Amino acid sequence: MDFGFDEKTTELRERLLTFMDDEVYPAEAALQAAGGHGVPGEFTRPAVMAELQTKARALGLWNLFLPHDPRGGGLTNLQYAPLAEITGRVPQLAPEALNCNAPDTGNMEVLAMFGTPEQQEQWLTPLLNAEIRSAFAMTEPDVASSDARNISTSIRREGDEYVINGCKWWTTGAMDPNCKIFIVMGKTDPDAPSHQQQSMVLVPRDTPGLTVVRPLTVYGYADEEHGGHAEMRFEDVRVPVSNLIGEEGSGFAIAQARLGPGRIHHCMRAIGMAERALELMCRRVAEREAFGKPLARQGVILQWIAQARIRIESTRLLILKTAWLMDTVGNKGAHTEIQAIKILTPEVTTWVLDRAVQAFGGAGVSQDTPLAALWAGARTLHLADGPDEVHESSLARAEIRRQLS
Repeated sequence: MDFGFDEKTTELRERLLTFMDDEVYPAEAALQAAGGHGVPGEFTRPAVMAELQTKARALGLWNLFLPHDPRGGGLTNLQYAPLAEITGRVPQLAPEALNCNAPDTGNMEVLAMFGTPEQQEQWLTPLLNAEIRSAFAMTEPDVASSDARNISTSIRREGDEYVINGCKWWTTGAMDPNCKIFIVMGKTDPDAPSHQQQSMVLVPRDTPGLTVVRPLTVYGYADEEHGGHAEMRFEDVRVPVSNLIGEEGSGFAIAQARLGPGRIHHCMRAIGMAERALELMCRRVAEREAFGKPLARQGVILQWIAQARIRIESTRLLILKTAWLMDTVGNKGAHTEIQAIKILTPEVTTWVLDRAVQAFGGAGVSQDTPLAALWAGARTLHLADGPDEVHESSLARAEIRRQLS
């Protein structure tokens, strides 16, 4: 394994770092001065986003997430990892500026891997051009959705149409008015084997019977970088059979194919969040004094900083190994490592952010620094794409089988 940056990654990384310094950090400061991270229950795209996207695209910093695909950046997971980390330093602006933001990335991957040519032309192309946004409707309020087999939304075929009935929540991206298409997961055959009951269908936003029940906040934040979250109701929503993604019964398998890259992308960006927190913490303790000496000379804070560096480096190495495995042996071959980073990265990032907040005191929980919003995002990763405990149980069972084989 060689984790050194190749020539292409080095060039893109330098370009991205300059873009962050020249465009993203100033935009973040202006956004923060204007009120920060949005009004709970409302969605407002930063006015500067269109300008940022235009500049990023002109710099070739566009769709970098889509591996081995000329419609994207054509990067491998290993090449993309250090770039995604940089965008994670300003998650409210940078990922979307590069058209590399969830849930659009996962939805584009689904359409690229499983969509028909007609579906790709109608939905993938405008998503790749950032002309529209999308949402992914999987989780439900009335069942434990950590077990995707519990999903109860009905997708019933009637002639040349599917009729959809059910409730979804944490439908990421749904609050953005530019969200034009939903990928909806539900049951097409409740009597089939448990992993073959589900299917995915495309539902345009303006389809009759689709209703946004309410917005959902994340620790009080509107979470605008992901297009907001919503609870959705589907009441006799009718779409053509041609809106089926893949085959009937393939929804669970498609979800797993979607969530593997999604999980590592979250982890890549989370390392950037942790690095930002550590940087801010070091600057803070170097300039503040308490009990007659600088905070930077307080033993407990020195321990926090040392542990933060150790934990960040260890986690980054495991993420890079995972990216390398995904590139060389595929997502299935990297399954153990994907689960491991999904467990480890939120824990490490939340730990570092929590210490940074503590070092800042009251300022750390206020709107005067990005730490509180970063913490809310990092804490959510303990649940997003599957809760920690589910991954831990699965990983442990696989380890026992490996040791006893």
